Amino acid sequence: MSTPLKTRDHQSTDASEQQLRIDLAAAFRLAVHFDWHESIANHFSAAVSADGKQFLLNPKWMHFSLVKASDLLLLDADDDSVMQGPNAPEPTAWCIHGAVHARLPHAKVLLHCHPPYATALSTLKDPTIKPIDQNTARFFNRIAVDLEFGGLADDDQEGIRIANAFGESSILMMGNHGVSCAAETVAEAFEHLYYVERAAKTMMLAYAAGQPLSILSDELAEKTALGWELYSDSAFAHFEQLKQILDKSDPSYRD
Repeated sequence: MSTPLKTRDHQSTDASEQQLRIDLAAAFRLAVHFDWHESIANHFSAAVSADGKQFLLNPKWMHFSLVKASDLLLLDADDDSVMQGPNAPEPTAWCIHGAVHARLPHAKVLLHCHPPYATALSTLKDPTIKPIDQNTARFFNRIAVDLEFGGLADDDQEGIRIANAFGESSILMMGNHGVSCAAETVAEAFEHLYYVERAAKTMMLAYAAGQPLSILSDELAEKTALGWELYSDSAFAHFEQLKQILDKSDPSYRD
């Protein structure tokens, strides 16, 4: 069970953090449901402070299927002394999430993993998601691409480089690595990840056909992407129903 960073004085703050813990724990369990997990690696985080610097993160080397709300570590991006403590997070998790939360206030929630199709797409010389159907068009001109893979992200400079590669985007396709998705809420970040993996699967299957891609015009692709924005609230409905599925099978993520 994690140790609080500091005492919370307001019940509303406590309730808000607890709900955030529950939602983030659900995201870990759902990543297993969709087969996006990888051994005891990868990491999700969510900011609890307005500036984003205080954030929740999964403990070192805990399988996603076991993560509970109470297990999540509460960290401060400006305090790296945690790395010398008994509950130190996994170094690559601190490197990426500490750097992003310290520098990108818009990335309240950050989900980083290596889902099969997005990771396969990331290994191509051109890992962009091209608008070849309505799901892939969702991301037209809306994904940052990082082609400067620097090995395992376990030093400060690599974390800073990744944060800079994100810029103002909500999604970073990490060349030769995987993908990271950011948003204001867990539900929205999870929806980004869900559709990125779906779009990457479509791309890889289309490439496997060995025939030329039928790519939408820029105008039609942008029209389709804008159309998706009208359905942005569906992310919350989707996530709530996914939690209902978890509640029927194993509600322990809420503990």
